[in-house]
Parts: sequence; C-alpha cells; structure tokens
Amino acid sequence: MTNRSIPLLFWPTRTHAETGCARSLGYLPHIVGTTCPPRGRGSVMAPTDTANAEHVDIPSLRGREGQSLGYAVILGLLIVSYGLCAIQPSTDPSPWAFLAMLATVAMVFYVTRARHLVQRVSWVVLSVAGAAAVVATLFGVDGPVLAIPLSAASMVALLVAPWAIIAHQVNRRGLDLEALLAAVTAYILVGMFFAFVYNLMSQISADPIFGEGSPDSLGNQLFFSFTALTTTGYGNLVPEGSTGQGIAVAEAITGQFFLITAVARIMRGASAKRSTPV
Repeated sequence: MTNRSIPLLFWPTRTHAETGCARSLGYLPHIVGTTCPPRGRGSVMAPTDTANAEHVDIPSLRGREGQSLGYAVILGLLIVSYGLCAIQPSTDPSPWAFLAMLATVAMVFYVTRARHLVQRVSWVVLSVAGAAAVVATLFGVDGPVLAIPLSAASMVALLVAPWAIIAHQVNRRGLDLEALLAAVTAYILVGMFFAFVYNLMSQISADPIFGEGSPDSLGNQLFFSFTALTTTGYGNLVPEGSTGQGIAVAEAITGQFFLITAVARIMRGASAKRSTPV
C-alpha cells in the first residue's frame, strides 16, 4: 500500500456548533473526509482590514467625542460648584454647592464608565446625601450640625472623583480634546478637595485656620488652596499651626506631581500621534 499524503484544500468555511466544530469565519485548512464539511463554498469572503477599520475606528471615534462632551459637562458643573462656594461669606458650605458637587461626581462615574455596581451605589449614596442636605436646609438646620457633615461629604466626593478620572485616562494613548479636558477637570477637583480639607479643619477647630488677622471663609479657603496647588503663594493668606502648614506642603507637592504626570501624558500622546502612519 503506497503512502499518499492527504491533500489539503483551503475552503472558505462557516462552521456551526451542531457539527461539533468551533465557530469560525474565514479561510481555514480543511482535510478531505473529516466530519466537518465545508459549507457555502466560494460564498464567504475573509474580512479585510478595511472592513475591520470601518467597524472599529468609527465607533471608537464616536465614543471619544461623547466622552469629550461628558468631560465638558463635568467642567461646567465644577465651575458652578466653585462659584457657589466662592460667594460664601462664612466657612459654612452651601447646600446648593453641595448638590452641584454631587451631580459632578455622578457625572464623573458615568463618563469614566465605572462598574454598574459602583454607579448604582454612588447614585444611592449621593441621592440620600443630597436629599438630607435639602431637608436640613428647609427645616432651618444650620451651624456645625449641618456644616461638618456637608464639608466631610464634599471632601470625600472630591477625593473619589479625580481618582476615577485618572484611572480612566492612565492607559489611553494619543492627545485629543478628551485628554486635555480630563486633565483640567482632575486638576480642579484636586484643588477643591484640599479646599474642603481646610474647611473641615476650620469647622472642628475653635481658632480660624488663617489666624485672627485674616478673614476666614470658604471663598478664602478655595483661593488659598489653588495658590498652594499651583505654588503661586501670594502670601496674603497663611495657615497657622503645623497641621495646616503640613497640609499646604502636601498640596503643593501634589500639584507639582500632577503637573509632571500631565505633561508626560501630553508628550506621550503627541509622540504617539506623530509616529502613527497616515
């Protein structure tokens, strides 16, 4: 008996689960006589790179445009929150500014595509906190009873939001509008977080955070926070005590570290954009 090699025929195949073969589509080697016969000979074409590009790049582009719009909405909510906090003549946070911050955090979770469980839990927690703030305002509750919970809740919300943005952007490549808006949004969130750290300190301490000679208000705390974050340091507001000064130093280091990573992210995106073939 002569040994004859079994010829291999290359058929465009579309196999089915009921034949016992794996589901596949494309040109696969097929041995004559096997239990998985070719079907639709000549009727199935292998997908081309152009087709793949049409199916992958267009939805990806649309998704990036939607996320850029989402970050723009977050930035707008942050501006509203900052304005409501800056006009406060005292150190007590505004419930309406708190509601704007809750909406900002909820939008951050939505845009960054957090897990569904995280989004549901955050919506429940934020809704309860917002409803409690509105009810307390309607019943005339003020002073430390309302100010301390609002300040602490705002601080936690402003801590979680920038981390969600950083986690969403850390593995992305390329420089576009979404990356720039995300960097600016996270930077402002960090500055507002430290502002509410100073605010919580002033709420639980009997002494003003900037001393007796300087007016203490939420607006001044925001102003000082961003001068420390950007290492501008005008010198008109200086926290008294080692705790406040230590937090100011930590904020300055955080701001510089954020700028370094943001610039590295921009340069990496620009280099990736130049190296991409047209």
